[in-house]
Amino acid sequence: MSVLIGWGIILVCVFGVYIFHGGNIMVVLKALPFELITIGGATVGAFLANNQSKVVKATMKGLGSCFKGSKYTKARYMELMALMYDILQKARKEGLMAIEKDVEEPHESALFKKYPAVGSDHHVVEFITDYLRMMVSGNLNAHEIESLMDSEIETHHHEEHAAVAALQRVAGGLPAFGIVAAVLGVVNTMGSVGQPPAVLGGMIGSALVGTFLGILLAYAFAEPLAGVLEQKVEEAGKELQCIKTTLLASMQGYNPSTAIEFGRKVLYSTERPTFIELEAYVKRK
Repeated sequence: MSVLIGWGIILVCVFGVYIFHGGNIMVVLKALPFELITIGGATVGAFLANNQSKVVKATMKGLGSCFKGSKYTKARYMELMALMYDILQKARKEGLMAIEKDVEEPHESALFKKYPAVGSDHHVVEFITDYLRMMVSGNLNAHEIESLMDSEIETHHHEEHAAVAALQRVAGGLPAFGIVAAVLGVVNTMGSVGQPPAVLGGMIGSALVGTFLGILLAYAFAEPLAGVLEQKVEEAGKELQCIKTTLLASMQGYNPSTAIEFGRKVLYSTERPTFIELEAYVKRK
């Protein structure tokens, strides 16, 4: 929603001030369709030529998420840490082998079903169960598991960041395609040099719309979308960091209550529940 509000403010300020100062908006509107096709078509073509199909798909998916609110809320993090607490508490009371079935069949596990927000997230469930499985097997120590976690989180970060980089390249190319459209407009104008000054002025004005449009699309639309998507990527990584810190604390011998406190401290302050909030939530569950 904030993206749409921001765009609305940009359009009102840019075009509103232009009209208020006596600008002829019809010149812009007349040239707009042709310039949009030139700039937009060239941008889409360059985007497809510059990225693998998996990056194209990830970017399209990421663009859709930019217009939705963040799923990484305080409520979700409390669910996540309550789930971690229940799993670690069961392992502490009944032994690590007691959680083996929960790990092998998480979608059938009462523990995961108890927390649907995170229990239905395939990536989160897979991350948790993979490392719980290693803990159950007992073949790796905490340092080895931490190294594996860091590698997986880094890989996830790079994969998700590919879409951000693709959008940033689009933003970087838009002004250049605006110049291309403007140059074509100037070439067209030079071919009509015998026309009256009023006609030539209109043609030059239409050509300059291309430069204006390329810059506007780059810095008012593409670049902000890349920024929002990058923030969402960082949020996704923060959730994995929380899981990692909690599990490692448990492996180092801390009780479940202390282990989830380690994980709580990793979260951003805007979504982090207080110690009392989390404690009350875990006990209530």
